[in-house]
Amino acid sequence: MLSCLNKTIIATAAVVLCGFGAMAEDLEFRLPASHAASHDNLLANQGNAGISVENTSKYLEELFSEEEEPELDIYTEGWDSQAVNCYNASQVPNSAVIDVTNFAMPHPGYITSPYGYRRRFRRMHKGVDLKLNIGDTVRAAFDGKVRIVRNQGARKGYGKYIVIRHTNNLETVYGHLSEWLVEPDQYVKAGDPIALGGNTGRSTGPHLHFETRYMGYAINPCAIFDFANQTTHTDTYTFSKSTYQNARNFSPSANSEYAKEYLKKNPPKPYVRNSGSKTGAGSSTYRVRKGDSLSKIASRNGTTVARLCRLNGLKTTSKLQVGQKIKLR
Repeated sequence: MLSCLNKTIIATAAVVLCGFGAMAEDLEFRLPASHAASHDNLLANQGNAGISVENTSKYLEELFSEEEEPELDIYTEGWDSQAVNCYNASQVPNSAVIDVTNFAMPHPGYITSPYGYRRRFRRMHKGVDLKLNIGDTVRAAFDGKVRIVRNQGARKGYGKYIVIRHTNNLETVYGHLSEWLVEPDQYVKAGDPIALGGNTGRSTGPHLHFETRYMGYAINPCAIFDFANQTTHTDTYTFSKSTYQNARNFSPSANSEYAKEYLKKNPPKPYVRNSGSKTGAGSSTYRVRKGDSLSKIASRNGTTVARLCRLNGLKTTSKLQVGQKIKLR
């Protein structure tokens, strides 16, 4: 039988242990108010910011609100599929690695309309639109052979356009041109001039509609090209049926910065809207300035070197004199 002293010691110990238990419970489950508030803020910052494909699409539509309705797809609509979409019956692999090391930018312009679905038109825009002036040089993106040189008409689709089949199994499409500089079945190297920029077809102003295709699939050109830095993202592009519509890093802010730089060097020129084969208004003669060449004069004035030579009795190797008058039309 325990003595009164022992009972007192045991009772005291029990109270102390209960106290420690309560303190342990408080330490384990109750956080200081300041820490709890910081934790709530951290969770809020990591929460869903409301970013979605729909929001991004809406943002881009507002950013490029003045763009024209996308063109009908020449690979599937309105044209003989045997002539345009030669891949119609082909087995397309789920993925393929494509070499893009030997490339040239089709034109140094910034993006005025990106690739993607246009909700208000209920139609895909299957390329990117690049800013240019009428008469600016358009170049082949890769080595290859010209497959199609065609005109859809003054107010239809792509207007004057070119399709090139490349040695890396890609095809590229160049639309709204004012003049062709190549012919079907002609072999071209990356960077070769193939056309002059224009405003033909369904167009609200001079621009180049540029597409990249793999066996008929319209790849997002921003998956291959970094237009703001005028290069390709990597030496190879991996085509996948599940990701070919995605961009690598298309950034409207980076594009805007590049646009400012581009416009300083290439101010807009007067143009004739929907001018068809016309290359714009302007003088019928040009006075040669220091540093000019026939190709530069042709590019600036929406014509070709061959035409300048015919009009002025020149050869492509002729030396120009400062102050010399050149007939343009």
